[in-house]
Amino acid sequence: MFEVLCLLSLLMVFTTIAPHLPGEHWLIRVWEFPRVQQIVIMLFCMAGWGAYLYMMEVQTSAYLFMALLAGCIAYQIGWIFPYTPLGPREVTRIKQPRQDRVFSVMTSNVYMHNDNYQGLIELVEQRKPDMLVTLESNKDWEDALQPIHDDYPYRLACPLENLYGMHLYSRLPFKEEAVRYIVEDDVPSMQVTIEIDGEPVVVYLLHPKPPSPTENETAGPRDQELTIVGQEIVEEARPVIIAGDLNDVAWSPTTRKFRKLSHARDPRRGRGFFNTFHAKHKLIRWPLDHVFHSDHFDLVEIKRLPGYGSDHFPLYTALQLTRKCEPCESSSAPQTSKTASPEVHQQ
Repeated sequence: MFEVLCLLSLLMVFTTIAPHLPGEHWLIRVWEFPRVQQIVIMLFCMAGWGAYLYMMEVQTSAYLFMALLAGCIAYQIGWIFPYTPLGPREVTRIKQPRQDRVFSVMTSNVYMHNDNYQGLIELVEQRKPDMLVTLESNKDWEDALQPIHDDYPYRLACPLENLYGMHLYSRLPFKEEAVRYIVEDDVPSMQVTIEIDGEPVVVYLLHPKPPSPTENETAGPRDQELTIVGQEIVEEARPVIIAGDLNDVAWSPTTRKFRKLSHARDPRRGRGFFNTFHAKHKLIRWPLDHVFHSDHFDLVEIKRLPGYGSDHFPLYTALQLTRKCEPCESSSAPQTSKTASPEVHQQ
């Protein structure tokens, strides 16, 4: 028992400090994700050390490990606490929203090999978001979602077979649309401008690759993309919404840097984790899908929706454009742009 507790406790201490080691390799950065799971394991370790002390003679090593674990638990709680209901809320909830100024977006990583197309269609019909964003969607998904085309006449498509396809379905007309490859040639993002009650709003849709043994070996490309977008957003005078699967948890240093750069707000803070991944494994879940926004918005609703066969749950968010932008007319448009029409644009 002593040896097992020692090894497990040392592992927990290492994984707590690992994200701050030099380097971007996935073996280092992956430990930014399971902070809640690490806390649970460390609590079990502390209980084990307590039982050990009760059954055996007092040993300094047991007290030392308990002190180290207590410090690690406090440190991990510091990262996740803002996303618990006990944390301060960053975005005000509107109790009586003005419907003409409310915008709703539903983001869903469909998992390309999932063929439960009807499951997503039914969720869309139930929630009726103003905008649907699908990630990992290929040509099969594009064809299967044709039943929603009448309700979503404004569309932008980038079907790919590499798990990074992306589709945008919108009830609202948009302009200045662009499919962008910000860092990697096979990883698209989208950017469009819509109008809410006559005011322009810029929408960024992102899905960078994660650091993992099967994707990018390092977190560098993901971090670079989020940094570039964050720097663009802070220069944008118009209201901004950022949505998508960032392949990063809400409490990571990278997302914290992105929010600091962009001045974006997170409606989940003080309300809960809204874990969207992994939909099929209850013990391995964290928030990978996000909606951030500029301070022009307040929250109407945020909800994790039921699964339909993907490894991600969909995320539904409704925001109210509460504050006017000043001056909207001074904002610059993306370099690559064109006018949207009720047709599917493919790139």
